[in-house]
Amino acid sequence: MVQLSAIQADITSLDVDAIVNAANNSLLGGGGVDGAIHRAAGPELLAECRTLGGCETGEAKLTEGYSLPAKYVIHTVGPVWHGGNHNEEALLASCYRQSLMLAKQAGVKTVAFPCISTGVYHFPKHLAAEIAVSTVKEVLSNDDQIEQITFVCFGSDDYQTYIRLLE
Repeated sequence: MVQLSAIQADITSLDVDAIVNAANNSLLGGGGVDGAIHRAAGPELLAECRTLGGCETGEAKLTEGYSLPAKYVIHTVGPVWHGGNHNEEALLASCYRQSLMLAKQAGVKTVAFPCISTGVYHFPKHLAAEIAVSTVKEVLSNDDQIEQITFVCFGSDDYQTYIRLLE
């Protein structure tokens, strides 16, 4: 049975098999967690991302972790919030599904997720957390390969939301 937890931390410092990057469509780095992951991983990450041809919203792609403690980075592009009438919820759930599929294919046992789409993409934080937790539980309900999922929160509000959802 997979263990789910939430922490307030810097995702780039975690010693897990894979961290998930809330990336933009180019995969070439950006602000927030995306920029932090690219800076911490080093220039090799950008070089590998340049070979991937970008990524569609709701999809995910896998790279090496380079200078990060994590062996892999799973890049996923979350939806920009446009009021909830543009398939945003399904696209966000797809980010978690696709990321977990890649993690399984890579033989990963521990994965750390940031709060996807809740920064500059303005997805409502509580709704995003509900989608994250329910999707991960659904995908991993009959799975014994992945042992630990950590939801990594930047702010204390996000952290408190995840703690409540995981109780």
